Amino acid sequence: VQLQASGGGLVQAGDSLRLSCVDSGRTLRSYAVGWFRQAPGKEREFVASIGWSGVITSYADSVKGRFTISRDNAKNTVYLQMNSLKPEDTALYYCATVVSGTRVPSGSWGQGTLVTVSS
Repeated sequence: VQLQASGGGLVQAGDSLRLSCVDSGRTLRSYAVGWFRQAPGKEREFVASIGWSGVITSYADSVKGRFTISRDNAKNTVYLQMNSLKPEDTALYYCATVVSGTRVPSGSWGQGTLVTVSS
């Protein structure tokens, strides 16, 4: 399953962005989905995940309290609301299906969407 992320952009520190993740080929509603990011020169890291029903969520400590993951299964879309953005949030953001109850990606990576936060 390859998902497509969108919604990135150039913002200032303290601003907000909402990223979207869709799967044009099949329904997402049966899958747990995660957001990941990769900053220049760094490894890809976990950001947040959400179970198929939307009840169970998990966050990296670095984004807890600022980012919120949600999903609308009727729209086949998973969102990442990012508030109080910091320059260190600058990265290429990807979404992927994850093994249920874990942070382990289980699908292939799509193109990602670039988030740039200026100070």
